Amino acid sequence: MAAGLFVLVVLVTLGITFWAGRRSRAAEDFYAAGRDFSPMQNGFAISGDYMSAASFLGVTGLIALYGYDGLLYTIGFLVAWLLVLMLVAELVRNCGRYTLADVLALRMRERPVRVAAGVSGIVISLLYLLGQMVGAGTLVSLLLHLHSSAARAGAVVGVGVLMVVYVTVGGMKATTWIQIVKCVLLLGGTVLLTVLVLLRFHGDVGSLMHSAAQGSGQGAAYELPGLRFGHKLTDQLDFVSLGLALVLGTAGLPHILSRFYTVPTARAARRSAVWAIGLVGVFYLMTIVLGLGAAALIGAPAIKAANGAGNTAVAQLADALGGTVLFGVISAVAFATILAVVAGLTMASSASFAHDLWAQAFRHPEEEPPTERQEVVVARIAAVVIGAVAIVLSLYAQKLNVATLVALAFAVAASANLPALLFTLFWRRFTTRGAAWAIWGGLVPALVLVVFSPVVSGNAAAVFPGAHFDWFPLQNPGLVSVPCGFLAGWLGTVTSRERAEPDAYAELEVRALTGAGAV
Repeated sequence: MAAGLFVLVVLVTLGITFWAGRRSRAAEDFYAAGRDFSPMQNGFAISGDYMSAASFLGVTGLIALYGYDGLLYTIGFLVAWLLVLMLVAELVRNCGRYTLADVLALRMRERPVRVAAGVSGIVISLLYLLGQMVGAGTLVSLLLHLHSSAARAGAVVGVGVLMVVYVTVGGMKATTWIQIVKCVLLLGGTVLLTVLVLLRFHGDVGSLMHSAAQGSGQGAAYELPGLRFGHKLTDQLDFVSLGLALVLGTAGLPHILSRFYTVPTARAARRSAVWAIGLVGVFYLMTIVLGLGAAALIGAPAIKAANGAGNTAVAQLADALGGTVLFGVISAVAFATILAVVAGLTMASSASFAHDLWAQAFRHPEEEPPTERQEVVVARIAAVVIGAVAIVLSLYAQKLNVATLVALAFAVAASANLPALLFTLFWRRFTTRGAAWAIWGGLVPALVLVVFSPVVSGNAAAVFPGAHFDWFPLQNPGLVSVPCGFLAGWLGTVTSRERAEPDAYAELEVRALTGAGAV
């Protein structure tokens, strides 16, 4: 039955893709879904994009294994939306067209900022994709009882092929509808599991927490800080670094920013963000109950035995509460979650390459600009290539918790994209050099620190457990790389020979605040 539900999810999403593909003709249809989605529809789509495998599988597993410390992920993911609502959603919709680079290029020289923003968008999307693909491999191998590395690799390849089909055939319109359907399914499945957990404990949250503490094997320590982020200075700094990345990263994620272009006005973008905050907030409240329920009913030892990173906790909880039927339903919902998010990420990264790099940055000023049709063709080819790269990279990251992987993407977004975006919108003196330096000055340190962190080497759960080049002690680079991005943007501006164009900033300010001239 479980396998049949998986097939049903795939068939439904493919049906949506081919239906939408016949209605996507111009570049605006492919990149921005024709800008005709309502705020409520877009709010559900944003939530579908945001509530990824990291949230449903990874965060629930972290709460089940580490209690209080796992809960910190939910707080960071949710608080981040306040920054998006107040500073980003409406202004980005007014200033841009398809990507973050469109906002930067409105008052900067195009080539330097498009190269930097395009590369950054692709890198962030790939990092985020790794988390989703790892979740797919874990889920399919658990569902079909396939425990060999070859079977898991086959699952990853299958998801990769599907995500390429979604983007190349259906574009943003298909991706949006898939995300809306996925959001409804995910919220429905999460509500069902939450109600069943609470009924098992007769609505007594105190009893649930006590049972979770006992099931974790940690006793009272489960309800206190320190199980994942210990009490040493390095551990505390790692916690601060993670919080900084989660709270600031959402406002710089390419696939989230691109969602604000699918509505007709800035007011609709703001209302979309309000819808997203409500839906995401309810969802994360329920993941707390699911994490506690998994610890109480399954126990940390059994969760770790199935998957050391805790990625299977939700599926094991569903099996314990409702047997094979509920296990199949929840696994299919989780699979739909992964498919929808990887489609959105692939869409964002292919847009960064085709629209920012190929059509603008790599083209000589005297060269004839490409047609919209040519640009869309290149975006579809880029989706295939990026999908292949994501598949290969994810095969090396199967032992990592998906929430940890996604937190790295948040750190890179907060370090590279957010400084350039905020300086562009709010600093009158900001220059082209400052924008390029902000992106490179956040992106390069973040990636270098990740490579030399415990995530990649130095322990049994790392990508290369037998190697030891983990000289950077923190698992998340945000504490160092985010200030680097802001500092590089400031330094590039104050050392720049060119001066910011006051007329260009005035035009951006008027457009950002009023929508005059917005696409």
